Amino acid sequence: MTHFFKACLVLTVLSISQLQAAEKPNILMIAIDDQNDWIGCLDGHPAIKTPNIDALAKRGTVFLNAHCQSPLCNPSRTSLMTGKRPDTTGIYGLAPWIREVDELKSIVTLPQYLHDHGYRNYSTGKIYHGGNGRRKTDNEFQELGPPAGVGVRPKEKLVDTPAKHPLVDWGVFPHKDEDKGDWQVASWGVEQLRGEMQEPFFLSVGFFLPHVPCYATQKWFDLYPDDDSVLPPFLQNDRADTPRFSWYLHWKLPEPRHKFLVESNQWRNLVRSYLASTSFVDSQVGRVLEALELSGHQDDTIVVLWSDHGWHLGEKEITGKNTLWDRSTRVPLIFAGPGVVAGQRCKSPAELLDIYPTLVEMCDLPEKEGLEGHSLTPQLADATAKREWPAITTHNAGNHGLRTDKWRYIRYADGSDELYDMTSDPNEWHNVADKKEHAKLIEKLSRYLPRTSADPAPGSAHRILTMDAMGNVIWEGSPIGKDDPIPELD
Repeated sequence: MTHFFKACLVLTVLSISQLQAAEKPNILMIAIDDQNDWIGCLDGHPAIKTPNIDALAKRGTVFLNAHCQSPLCNPSRTSLMTGKRPDTTGIYGLAPWIREVDELKSIVTLPQYLHDHGYRNYSTGKIYHGGNGRRKTDNEFQELGPPAGVGVRPKEKLVDTPAKHPLVDWGVFPHKDEDKGDWQVASWGVEQLRGEMQEPFFLSVGFFLPHVPCYATQKWFDLYPDDDSVLPPFLQNDRADTPRFSWYLHWKLPEPRHKFLVESNQWRNLVRSYLASTSFVDSQVGRVLEALELSGHQDDTIVVLWSDHGWHLGEKEITGKNTLWDRSTRVPLIFAGPGVVAGQRCKSPAELLDIYPTLVEMCDLPEKEGLEGHSLTPQLADATAKREWPAITTHNAGNHGLRTDKWRYIRYADGSDELYDMTSDPNEWHNVADKKEHAKLIEKLSRYLPRTSADPAPGSAHRILTMDAMGNVIWEGSPIGKDDPIPELD
């Protein structure tokens, strides 16, 4: 074989490889932190204003019954990016990072799998929890923008909460939107889309808000009335028919109880702060989507938008996440772009776990073995396509919430349970698990629950709940007595 022929062969192979790469769709992933279903296209709050996310939903398919795998940042994001459930990996708390666990060091994440098949990975903001995935040794992204952060903040907390955590704060704070961390994250994403990105690209943009602290300027607060019409539906003594074990899942947290909000006259302020922060984030989503459109890549880029979990704002007598009810598990999930039918509203249960296999199939990549989610491509083509699997959320070993189109079933590690008819009782106010007529239903739903749950991975910390062989419950290393008063409540 002559040198000339060899050179021609190499050039031909390279040309074919480049052509195949060019034919793959680009991916823009937009992540939002602590964003519940208070999004216009989800009908989660009657007053919410999220025009940019709503426009994306109209351009694609929005999943109206999508749920996270864990109501906590690290396990939720780990599950989404690895394609594994928390009860498989043992990642339940805010620590550890997967590469710190021997059994998980070699797991191939979504960005790594995409990179292995020709994608260039760009990322900014919060995709994994904390600084995870951003270290050079993590090998997740080739190009990194600003990390997630609050940005400008007041010198002192605006609200004196029972737990003095510096991030648990909210309210009107005079500042420039341009000084917020999320503005800087969006700006970097915009800059990449305006520049020359290597194709195919995977650009992930992770926003921090409406995670606390929920600081916003007056113009964002002015979008919402300063009266009790903004408050979510609330039932006094809502927890009277829920097991005591439900309190163990959020036993001692930085986020305050509803009791504090009422007594300190902070409930409305927190709700308006959350709504204002949500609308601000929506504006930043709009900046990125506008840049995508102007780049000329809108027609060849898959857009997927999601939140890692929801957030309570007084419902069930708490604030924050860490529960297995809809307010904590239901999240926005939207796909748009090539291969997605526009204007669809899918009512079938979906999981964040499904994003990995869905993108693999949409990009026509080799099937990735070992993924525990299910591709949503049938629903992206036809929102009414049948889907047999429910959505399952796990919070620490042995605690699972299961969601179908009609029912929510919760089973705690001690065997206690809850059942709600989500069509007649969407606020989950009436636990009907003890009704004899639902016994067969509960038996049927229980078949979908994980048979075993991995122990917490070595190095697990923060929000870790366990139960020993004697039935003793342990919260973050300290036992909880059966008669111990519920913190900040009793």
